[in-house]
Amino acid sequence: MRKLIFFIVMSLGFFSLQVIASDAATSKLSMSLKQTPGGAEPIVTLYGSLKPAKSGVKVSVQIELDGKWQDTRFSAKTARVGTWQVIAVATALDAKVKYRAKAKIGSKYIYSSVKSITVRSTPEISNAASLAVIDQLGPGGRIHGADISRWQHPNDATINFEKMYGSGIRFVIIKASDTRDDADALALKYVMMDRSAAQAAGIYTGFYHYAVLPDVKTDEQVIVDAQTQAQKALWRLGALGGYNERDLAYALDLENNCVRLSGKTCARYLPKSQITLWAKTFLKIIKEKTDRTPIIYSYPSFLEGAMVRDEDLRQYPLWLAQYAINPADPLAQPGLKDGGCYVHSWTTANCSSTWTIWQYSSCGIAPKYGVPGSRLDLNIFRGSPANFADLIKGRWTPEIADQMPKNEATSLTYKNVKFSTADKPVSVEVDVIRPDGRPVVTGTVRFYVNSLTPINPKPTQTVVRATSGSWKLSLKGIPEGAWTGDIGFVDATGTHAMSKLPIEFLIGQALPVSPTITPKPTPAPSKKPVTDGCKNQIKN
Repeated sequence: MRKLIFFIVMSLGFFSLQVIASDAATSKLSMSLKQTPGGAEPIVTLYGSLKPAKSGVKVSVQIELDGKWQDTRFSAKTARVGTWQVIAVATALDAKVKYRAKAKIGSKYIYSSVKSITVRSTPEISNAASLAVIDQLGPGGRIHGADISRWQHPNDATINFEKMYGSGIRFVIIKASDTRDDADALALKYVMMDRSAAQAAGIYTGFYHYAVLPDVKTDEQVIVDAQTQAQKALWRLGALGGYNERDLAYALDLENNCVRLSGKTCARYLPKSQITLWAKTFLKIIKEKTDRTPIIYSYPSFLEGAMVRDEDLRQYPLWLAQYAINPADPLAQPGLKDGGCYVHSWTTANCSSTWTIWQYSSCGIAPKYGVPGSRLDLNIFRGSPANFADLIKGRWTPEIADQMPKNEATSLTYKNVKFSTADKPVSVEVDVIRPDGRPVVTGTVRFYVNSLTPINPKPTQTVVRATSGSWKLSLKGIPEGAWTGDIGFVDATGTHAMSKLPIEFLIGQALPVSPTITPKPTPAPSKKPVTDGCKNQIKN
């Protein structure tokens, strides 16, 4: 027996060593190295990522001196998504040096590729005196900014942030999260790429969450959905390591009040009072959790027509989008319309709007700013550099509890199951909750056919999100007969665990189809003239 136990222990130990060796062999550590503009002394930013992503792995910076690699005093821990960043002030100047990053995976060290840099006494891109001085190089002598998302990465092309900085851009707001999981995955991919690279180039970064409002009826349901989407944004910020000294606060992108479509037509809009309640709930949670006041982005017509005036909303900085007005004109401002002004929570007594950031064009000349493609959203900041610095005060470092869970248990229920004949779809409403009873934050649902009773061809599945953790599932193409399967919840992000419940359908024979009379062909409609989406816009 002792021999058997010894053999098992040795086998497990050998297996563990194999796993550790395998992890080290498959892990890759990257590092980029740039001299960042600004500062009384030269600033060097080193950043990269560990793949596969692991949280809390120590990454040390090494330097080659006298032909030997030595550890420096600089190190960082990887964020949940595997990214890391070190910002250091350089003292030795005009000397070419080599750096690399190292990390310990299991019992073995892995290293990044070697990067060389010659630190210059005068920043190569800008003559900014300090980090507190932010150049006002935009139209009207204001601080110039941009906002970016997946659309600025055609075919996965990268953005040249050094060129963006050189063109006068000093802040860029990056899409970081989205209500829809597919769009959210792309947002995560590109915010990982862009945040560190932009900051290394000397550009301040912000984040925004694109919101899709819920198709619900009660205020309580509205609040729950806003809480759930705020959790998604907080988890994303936590995965990035929280706020650092070059981050603006998170922004809420709220611009669509349609919650149910019928074809291409909106079948239901969320009431104004509930949209306002949703926004206040989301923003309050972000503010209380991170101790930074978040920003709200929208259009003047949306703020006036889809929301009610509210003093609580007014406390949040407004990022206002209105085009075809030239910010180079000192008297020009957003929030006005022919014959008056848009009336909303940020409208003042003299008909102006208390906006903080103005998105004045969606037609910036992208290549001019180092951005692939043809168009770029451009923005200006309303206040002084000191006002801008107020937006980046304080840091938020997430704790373990603030991180997105892994494979968290879920509980699925379904209701309102409707089926009849083979020519009509089956519909099911599905709810999925977390262990504490709150809705799941990510994931979707689907029907799994019983392998013992396969359906050929496979039915067409359509899933429509009603609100966080609730979906309407429609199945078309299930033939006559008795069928069994499972309604299942699956989360591609790995945040929530899969759950299933069995279900049965008894489908009747399709009703006979009346003969159809083929209508006379109608003449092809004349082609609509191509409209210029950038007509009258400022093309800076």
